[in-house]
Amino acid sequence: MDEHVIEGLGKARIVIRDGKVAEVGEPLIGYCPIFDKHRGIKKIDKDVIKKNMEFRIGDFGMCTPDRVLRMKDFLSFGVSEIICTAMTKKLVDAAVLVCEGTGTLVVTEPEMVQGVGGRVSGLVSTTPIPEIIAKVGRQNVLDPSAAKIDQVAGVEKAIAMGYRNIAVSIVSGNDARRLKEIEGKHPGVSIYTFVVHTTGLSREESEAVFKYADVLTGCASRHLRDIAAERKTFKIGDSIPMFGVSPRGIRLIEERIKFMGKEIKPNPNAPQPDILL
Repeated sequence: MDEHVIEGLGKARIVIRDGKVAEVGEPLIGYCPIFDKHRGIKKIDKDVIKKNMEFRIGDFGMCTPDRVLRMKDFLSFGVSEIICTAMTKKLVDAAVLVCEGTGTLVVTEPEMVQGVGGRVSGLVSTTPIPEIIAKVGRQNVLDPSAAKIDQVAGVEKAIAMGYRNIAVSIVSGNDARRLKEIEGKHPGVSIYTFVVHTTGLSREESEAVFKYADVLTGCASRHLRDIAAERKTFKIGDSIPMFGVSPRGIRLIEERIKFMGKEIKPNPNAPQPDILL
């Protein structure tokens, strides 16, 4: 039996076993502008979450051996889209991501960056799915036997594989700090840290993120949004903002803007999550 735990829509805890939705917890957020825009979801509840998970399982094989791993862009300015553009422009040569059935893995194809990271976020734990491991390449998976999630170890693996410009998705300020230390020990290596899944982050953790990370998503995080406003941090997007914390993080976002080829206009009336945590 395989089992995958996701903090999904509204940051509800969801368990998928053997391709079926086994458990759905209560969401912390009742409205997300992204899911309204792309799926027409006006209110997030347990039934809506279950149906959305079932849609993903059927649409691209989420958490199953049939998982589709190469996709086109889904959002304008999501983390996977920014990394995908950076990789296409040769600014990044590898990305350390997380996928169901593999855990932490190293990805070097832009469309696989999008396929792995663009449609599933908030993966808490997973177990091996041999078919997915084979598709991404066993040599690219941190721990094929257990599908362990450890992004810091994944970056160390990418460095050992010879990559020098590495993007990585993380969920904590502590990981951002550790990765900054690793970068300092490897001259010539650049580690671009993208902090995701930030709803509910504490003020202390949020301060650490701003100290060590390059790019972060605002999600429904009250503290991240407050700190960004206090510091007048570079921002793109109004409903779910993306923040460029460091100069090189800003550059990656700007490269995405150029790639999109359209003017970005602020929208002060953009819809917001119903609650910030």
